[in-house]
Amino acid sequence: MAFESLSDRLQATMKKIRGRGKVSENDVKQMMREIRLALLEADVNFKVVKPLLKRFKSGRLVRKL
Repeated sequence: MAFESLSDRLQATMKKIRGRGKVSENDVKQMMREIRLALLEADVNFKVVKPLLKRFKSGRLVRKL
């Protein structure tokens, strides 16, 4: 149940920016905030969330996706 809720929230977050020609820095900040909250509410340890978001922000994770 928790994974389903997390999946739904992450998909909703990505859906907000999908299909845009350009994504602003503010859009990225908002998306990262929503992802951080979704992960923390799903009881993912902050020690896992923080480096994940750091990798995402640096672009390393995005290139792998």
